[in-house]
Amino acid sequence: MKRALAFGLVLAQILLLVALLIIPHGSVWPVNGFVVATSVALVVVGVTLAVQGSTTLGPAMTASPIPRENAPLATNGVYGIVRNPIYTGLMTGGLGLVLFGASLLHVVTWLALVGLLSGKARWEERMLVDEHPAYSEYAARVGRFLPGVGRIR
Repeated sequence: MKRALAFGLVLAQILLLVALLIIPHGSVWPVNGFVVATSVALVVVGVTLAVQGSTTLGPAMTASPIPRENAPLATNGVYGIVRNPIYTGLMTGGLGLVLFGASLLHVVTWLALVGLLSGKARWEERMLVDEHPAYSEYAARVGRFLPGVGRIR
């Protein structure tokens, strides 16, 4: 059951990201040079965060929110700044796609992605607390998606 839920969450996350790419452009706000530059910057920052998060995890890397058994807890690099840099990167890149897409459907899809990743992170963190005794102390000093925001007390 746990693995099926994990697979479903990953599939939903992928579908929401693809949707942000293929939803037709809207006209809710003008897409001028500033919006395009901001969109590109957000996508680049998002991809960079996600890639750094993925590479820093090393043997602990998995698409599933279920932690790998006996994998080390990553608290260095970008994980010293935020606990979920991959999710932060996906949300940041997604926001760039929303700005460029300029439609309410883009906004709703991105909000669904943020909600999904937030729930996925909470579930993953409960499992990490069980797997790594040091996770609680780490989560008390490092923010969930943004530096200092969402620390667990």
